[in-house]
Order: sequence, then structure tokens, then C-alpha cells
Amino acid sequence: MLRGRAAWMSFGGIQKRRTPLSRLYLHSSTSMPNISNTKGELAGEVDVVVIGGGVAGCSCLYHLTKLGVTNAILLEAHKLTSGTTWHTAGLMNRLTRTEVDFQLYGRTYQLLTTLEEETGVNPGLRTNGSLLISTHEASYNKTIPFSESALIPGPRFATAFDLKQQQSIVDHPEARQAELERMATFGRNFGLECYIVGPSEVKKIHPLLDTTQIANALYSPRCGSMEPAGICEALTRAAIKAGAKVAEDCRVTAINTQETLLGGRKVTEVHTQRGNIKTSAVINATGAWANDICGLVGVHVPQQVFKHWYVATGSIAGLEGVVVPITRNYSASCYYKPQGDSLVIGGFETNPIPIDKPSPDFHFGMYEPDWEHFSGFLEKAVKAVPAIESAGIKSTVHGPESFTPDNKPVLGEDANVQGFYHCTGFNSHGMQMSGGCGQQMAHWVVEGRPTLDMFAYDVRRFNPGMTRDQGWVLNKSADKFSKNYSVVFPYDESLLSRGKRLSPLHQELEAGGCVFQERQGMERPGWFHSHPVPIPLQDSPHSVDTRYEEVLKMDYTFDLPAHFETECLSCRKHAAVFDLSSFGKFLMTGRDAEAAADWLFSADVTAKDPGATVYTCMLNSRGGVEADLTVSVCEAGEGLPNAPQIEGRGFYLTTGGPTAEYCRAHVVCEARRRGWQVNVADLSEELAILSVQGPNSRAILQKLTSDNLDDASFPLYSHRIITVASHRLHAIRVSFVGELGWELHMPRASAVEVYRAVKEAGRDVGLVDAGFRAMESLSCEKGYRHWHADLRLNDTPLEAGLAFTCKLKTDTDFLGRKALEKQKAKGVRRRLVTLTLQDHQHPLWGHEVIKRDGHVVGYVRFAQHAFTLGQVIAYGYVQQPDGGSVTRDFLSTGDWQVEARLKHLPVTLHLTHPFDPQNLRLKGVYSDEATVP
Repeated sequence: MLRGRAAWMSFGGIQKRRTPLSRLYLHSSTSMPNISNTKGELAGEVDVVVIGGGVAGCSCLYHLTKLGVTNAILLEAHKLTSGTTWHTAGLMNRLTRTEVDFQLYGRTYQLLTTLEEETGVNPGLRTNGSLLISTHEASYNKTIPFSESALIPGPRFATAFDLKQQQSIVDHPEARQAELERMATFGRNFGLECYIVGPSEVKKIHPLLDTTQIANALYSPRCGSMEPAGICEALTRAAIKAGAKVAEDCRVTAINTQETLLGGRKVTEVHTQRGNIKTSAVINATGAWANDICGLVGVHVPQQVFKHWYVATGSIAGLEGVVVPITRNYSASCYYKPQGDSLVIGGFETNPIPIDKPSPDFHFGMYEPDWEHFSGFLEKAVKAVPAIESAGIKSTVHGPESFTPDNKPVLGEDANVQGFYHCTGFNSHGMQMSGGCGQQMAHWVVEGRPTLDMFAYDVRRFNPGMTRDQGWVLNKSADKFSKNYSVVFPYDESLLSRGKRLSPLHQELEAGGCVFQERQGMERPGWFHSHPVPIPLQDSPHSVDTRYEEVLKMDYTFDLPAHFETECLSCRKHAAVFDLSSFGKFLMTGRDAEAAADWLFSADVTAKDPGATVYTCMLNSRGGVEADLTVSVCEAGEGLPNAPQIEGRGFYLTTGGPTAEYCRAHVVCEARRRGWQVNVADLSEELAILSVQGPNSRAILQKLTSDNLDDASFPLYSHRIITVASHRLHAIRVSFVGELGWELHMPRASAVEVYRAVKEAGRDVGLVDAGFRAMESLSCEKGYRHWHADLRLNDTPLEAGLAFTCKLKTDTDFLGRKALEKQKAKGVRRRLVTLTLQDHQHPLWGHEVIKRDGHVVGYVRFAQHAFTLGQVIAYGYVQQPDGGSVTRDFLSTGDWQVEARLKHLPVTLHLTHPFDPQNLRLKGVYSDEATVP
């Protein structure tokens, strides 16, 4: 740590100095001025306790008071901002890749423009603009393995050294141009001023930049920076004025909980050095120290702390009094922020240094600079801004920062501890996300749900087993850290920490050329190559087999990758077999199972007889879709997978793998809140699923079973226990691709033999292996919903065309019913529409803007190439510009276009799905009518 001396060092022609600055140049004192802190003993009862006095905690407290929760207190172990907030660079970028990020950043920006008027405190907003640049030459980033010496010793890292060498594109002119055009299209159409500019314009905007290597750039004049102390002071001042309290120098020592149903607990009391506080809600906003607080209630969040740093140059001629934008040099993976007459230089290292566990007393602290580690940034900075070389380095900031396996924060209520909320893991974007995330956390606590679609940030998105696999968390977080400025392609796969969770068919599929995708540690089939493509498994750290890496490069594009076309067309013409073992599989039983099913499932599941399978949604109180899934009504004995004995009826739930824990948590949390006596058994790791789909699927399976599979014996949306290739298994006649077909649910031990038998039986009738890439394309072509793509937790079934899944004609109450009835009475003001694009040269990937008669009416949520139709097909929600109901007349008239990458493309809007609108193929009826409108 920096403790006194200043020393000049020579590095690459640059003079650098280490100096003990007081909080550097961010703010000048070690305590927040003008804050009314609660002093003395703490006792009594409050509605919410916020732990952590950084910008996230301050924002949570502020927004709680805005929702009327004034009996709240913020506890900070040291001083406000003393953790990681004090040393942030304070960047405020509003150009993002997703609409939710755009909204979260927008809320922060809105706060920065209004807080001074509200509180009298200037939050330090400086709108000097943002410039995103890339260079002519493609550059590649080698992420090297961590060496054992790079880690602070600790038992958590005893088995964590499984990083492989990874080569990933950091920047490529054509790919970066496509990405910048996508960002500009979305930002510009939703109110953000931004422009694609060339080198000559860049030179005018930022005269100090060497533009000889610049290929293109995206400029937004309304971005900028903020001052950490100012925004925290403003937020807490407003909260205190509203009645909330702030207690500094108040360490939390314990959190008491009480047992609830299904092995859960709920928060009851917070213990501190200055007394105990009764409460039912705690927000853990302690950043790099989040798992210290999590440990008090026996939970863990998947985040890894790394050393993260930046430097400030000496005076640079030409900067003082001149407005130049914050520049993000994507090719160099670093940024240059003007600070007075100097520049702040920071970035994301290719080999970040992890920290085992930051000391609880590391407040206002910094680490000793490692110039060798930072040397690459300085060399690239001098190349980009030559004036840096003569300016030298006057100060350094080298502190802890927390990162997550998917580069998104960890927010929301813990699935196992009611009233314990996470607000951490901001991946060096905490300042610019603080306003939006604090607001959503307040809604989460007060109303039970956020107002935005926050699934990508929800703690329940993670598989519980992977959450505690510190090697996986370390490697995935390091990968995301190092690629923070990389191009994000539609199909981007990591090489790190692979092979953690394998299907029982993994070796069979790999031998058949399977190119795997990793989702929450699970390897699932993506698509199939002509020869074996082994993934770099964790137990072979020194593997030099680069076949998988080479195949991944085929997906480094925004153009149409058609290498799964054969799988799609074969499924439509003949048959395909999909390994769906990665799906979530749950069995809900118990005394209150039927009451739970009535309340949780929007469809009338309990009215069905055993043997029926129902497609349904689960909703929240606002009527939004928390999950879509299939539910099979089961009875004792052979009514269930592997034939367990149960009392009464049970319900077998099947849902997508990446959303499995979220779905399970929704069921369990509702059961606890309502006091149901139910059991939710997670069978996800015990059972395998094979899905056989296509015109020849019945003929293939009939060869392998004596059970009759005709329509009378085995109708659509039914399930039975049958024998296939001498194995007893659970067969469900459903399809996610719109074809005649069955899912075969079986014990893992049966999977290989059943798979081999299916492949042999289908050899002469065109059966092929197919992966999730083909399944996504086929289901999109058919018009099926994809939860968390075109169906999200702030979309209702009425808006999504799923009213048929809701039992509104019955008297049975269910979660979300009141909201749906209210929406139906008022008229639906946004609807999901189907669009097709004839121009094959412009594939769509989502976030393209939908226009009607030149007016923005929505944006694309999900799109695929429909190989059978020979078109691009896309889905998005649209609304009237005047906010009125979306009528059939509105949809069937007007000039419809999609703006993609700044180009306006004509599209056709369909009132019915263009592929098999009568569902004939599902019923086994194959004719020309099945594929045309």
C-alpha cells in the first residue's frame, strides 16, 4: 500500500511517480462533509437495513425513501465511500448493448441532472461526451493462465488453476463497425444523441488523439463523468431529510434468521457494534466484501475480487480549458478520461490479478502499483495520445473491484433467505449503474418485484452448484474482466472452465462432431460439425488441441452463420434427435400440491387428468411472465419419471436449463410465503432427456417399443411410461420445434443405450443429431416463445399472444390474475408481433428498431434465420405512438420497417405465424398447407 514516499521510475520512455495522495484527486477528505450521521447506540426496529456506504448502498437508501420507506438505516463499517466507491474513475457512459442497461444508466443520468436542485449538492456531472474508437488492424488478446504466484494464498484457490490459454477477438474493424452501428441505432432511436464518425471528425472532437490508425468511432456528446463523493453526499442528504438514518463506523457482526418452510430462513435481526436492530429486510451492498456479510446468513454470491487500477498523467499541453470526451479505445482495451489538464488512463487487463479475500479494514486503501502488469496500457496510451509520453504519471489508483462470471451485477432477494437482498458485483460499472440498480432494488424490497426485466441481474439466474465452485467463478469472472471491451458476438463461447457439468451423452455427441455451448457450467449441444470438436476440459490444462477454438471463430461475425442449416432442414423433412438433458426437471408433490398448482400456473392444470401435459406460464403480481414451462399431471406408481411412489397427484415441471434455478426458486418462495406443505424435488441432475422430432419420429420410436404411439393411444400433449430399447422411461408427446415428436425422460444410466438405439433406428430415414442453435431457429420459425428473449417477466400473456395459457374463464384465482383482468378491461397497449425480412444480407440479432410510418413503435427482441421459409424472422413488442390500444387495424396497415445498423429495411408484419399456422405438423399431418400461411 502507498504510505509516504514518492519515487520516479522510468518505463518505456515515460516518467512515472508513486505518491501518497490524499484520496488522490477525487475528493479531499476522509469523511463525508455535511452528513447527519446517527451516533451512539442503535436499537429498535426498522423496515430496511442497508449495509454498505458506497454508491450502491446510498442509492438504495435514497430510492427506498422515494417509495415511502423512511424508517430505514444505512450501516457503514468505516466512512461513506471508503470501500471501492472512493477510487472509482466515475465514468458515465449511456451507450449500451441492451435495453435494460440503457434504462439503468438512464436513471443514473437523470439523478445526476436533478440531485443538485433537490439537495443543494453538486454530484459532479460533467457532460464532456463519450467517444468509442477502434483501429484498422484486428488485434487479438491472449488471456494467459494464472500462475500460482499470482494468487494470494488461500484454501479457496487450492483447485482453481484450470485456466487455459484463450484467444479471443478484442477488436476487428468490420465487426466493431457492426457493433457500433447496432449501438448507435438503438441509442439514437430511444433519445440518445450519438453519431458514427470517421477519423477526421474524431480529430476535431479530440485533437490530442493520433487518428492515423482509427477505423471508426461512435460519439455521444451527452455522456461524461461524475464525482463519487458528490453523488453519495447528495443521495444520503436527501434520504436523511426524508427521515432515514446513516450510521458510520458501525460494523455488522451478526444477522439473525428464523427457519421457514422447505428448509428456508428469514431475516429477523441485525447485530452491530453499537446495538441490535430488528428488521425483516437487509440489503447487502458491501461490494468487494459482500461474501463476508453473506457468510453471516450462510449464503454465497458468485463474484471474484480483482486488483483494478488506473493512473493520472501530469499536465498535458492543450488540455486545460478544452472540452474533450472520455475515450474508450476498444483495440487497446483501455480508456482515457480528461481530468483538468491531465488524463486518467485505465483499462481491463488480459491477465487480471485476483484477491483471495480483501481485509475488512481495507478502507480508503490501495495496493502497490505493478508497473510490469500495467505496462501494455501505457504503451498503447502513448501510441493513441502521444502527448502522454512527455507528461509522465503523477498518481496511481490500484484498488479492489468485484467481477462476476457473466459481467452482470448480482441483485435481488436470496432464494433461501427471505428478506436478504443482494446488491453487489458491479464489474467496474457501479457508478453508472447505481441510480438504476438502487431504484430497482427499492422496488424489489417494497413491492416484491422490480419494475424492469432484471433476470440478467437476479441472483437466482445462477446454478447453485456453480455459485460455490470458486474455480468456475474465478475463471469466468477473469474471462469477462479481460474481454470487457471486446466485441460481443451473438454466439460467443468461452474456453475457460469448461466441462464442469456434462450430459451422460457428452462423449457420444462429441464423437459425432458436437460443438458444445456452456450455460451455467452445463455443456449442451450447440451444433454439429463434420468431425469431432473436443472442448478443453478442466482436467487437461495443458491441452494443445485447438480444434474447438478454431470452430468458435466461425461464429465471430454479425453475418448469418448457416452451419446448422442442415440440422434445421433435416428436422423438417425427416427427423432430428436433440439432447435436452440440460433442462430443469422438478417434481412437486405433497398435501398442498394442487393448491400450489392452482395458484402458480396460469393454465388450469389441476382440471386435467393424470397423463396430461400442459404448456403454461407462471406469473408475478403484475401479470408478468416469470417462466413458461410444461407441467405433466402425474399419479402414484408409474405416473412419474422412474416411477416413484407419491400420495395423491404430483406435477412434473420441465423448463429451460439456464432458467431452471430461477423457476425452482419462484415455486419455492411462493410456497414459503403462502405456507404450503409441498415438496419440490430437483431431478435435473438425475434425469436425461432425448427429444426425437420430425415427420419420421413416430416410425423411428415405434421400432424400439411395443407400446402403441398412434394418435388414439398417445395423443398430443400427453405422457406415459413406456419401454424403449428395453428401458422403462417417461415419454411426453410435446414439441418445441413444431413437429411430430416425443421427449424421452429417463435415468442418466439409460441415456447412452437409448440414444444409440434411436440413432440406429433412424439411420435409414434421415435422422440427424441437432443442437440448440437449430432448436432456436426452428422454434422461432414456428412462433414459439423463448423465455428470456421475446417473453420476459414484464411481459404479460395478453401482450405475448399467450392468453390461451390463462384460466380467466374459470373461477380459480391465480397469481397475476387481477393484473390480467385489469389489463384486459383497459385494452392491451403493446403486443408481440411477427416480422419477416426478405433481405438475406441483413440478419437481425435483436435490439433493431421497429418503425411504422417512420415512427418508432418498438424494437426487435428475438430473431433467427428461418431456413424452411428462406427468410429472417423476428419478434418484438410494438405500441401506438399515442399510447392507445394496439388494434388489428393498427397492425394490418401502415408501412413497417426495421432499422438495423442504421439502415431501414422493409418488413412484413404477420397477424398469424407464417409457418404451419394450423399446427398440422404437430398432429402428424404433413402436407403443403403445413408450411405456408
